[in-house]
Amino acid sequence: MVEPLNPNWQLSHGPVAGRLEGKVAMVTGAGGAQGREVSVLFARAGAHVFASDINEATLAETKALATAQDLSIDCSVVDASSAVDAAAWVDRAYARHGQIDVLYNNGAGVHMAPFAEMTSEQWHETIRLELDVVFMPTKAVWPIMAAQNSGSIINIASGSGMLAAEGLGTSAHAAGKGGVIALTRQLSLEGAAHWIRVNCISPGPIMGPALEGVYQNDPAFRALFDSTPSLERHGYPVDIAYTGLFFASDESLFITGVNLAVDGGVTSKAGAIFSRK
Repeated sequence: MVEPLNPNWQLSHGPVAGRLEGKVAMVTGAGGAQGREVSVLFARAGAHVFASDINEATLAETKALATAQDLSIDCSVVDASSAVDAAAWVDRAYARHGQIDVLYNNGAGVHMAPFAEMTSEQWHETIRLELDVVFMPTKAVWPIMAAQNSGSIINIASGSGMLAAEGLGTSAHAAGKGGVIALTRQLSLEGAAHWIRVNCISPGPIMGPALEGVYQNDPAFRALFDSTPSLERHGYPVDIAYTGLFFASDESLFITGVNLAVDGGVTSKAGAIFSRK
């Protein structure tokens, strides 16, 4: 778990054991902080977890964390934007267990640059790493879930898909994550006949290892990051993971097509959020 920078902050928590007992859950982007957190949480909840990432080194860290907690997670190096890689990964999980109950589309990548400076190469790669990484694994699990007449697909978008932000260079990221939100709505409709539930989580300001350095050393960034939520703290990967656990579980069987902002109240604010100063 990413430890809170302020030890007085309370993070999301609650009963876990048995909530995904016997389910087969697939998680992309499992080498990153959020993907690692949800992979371990799903395993603690009783799921057979198949975790993937394109980065072998960070995926090994996820595997080591699970092993240290006496949890078993199947880890594979997979390019989720590749139809071949995604299909082979899903087929292997299905061959082992004969079912796929949960797909957690967490994998993503992004180029940040002001629109005037963004190259077409950066734009196209961001769209591939924001949308193809959702499309390919979903395409692979869809016929399996349709045949078994059940399944939960959880897509990770972003507050950037809902709100504009000054000074962060998010044009490509906003387009990609806005696309994830729109795709979630459409797939929820098409999947409803097969009881495939498709929901979306849009994280707000979430602290992770990649941000801790700049947060500690850049007062302007720290002020921006901390001022966006209505609640007194920014978010952590575990806050997102517990939301994913709810969507993956049978507790949410009548919920589909939802884009849930997990952002401490950022998107509920009226008017300008980011300072012009």
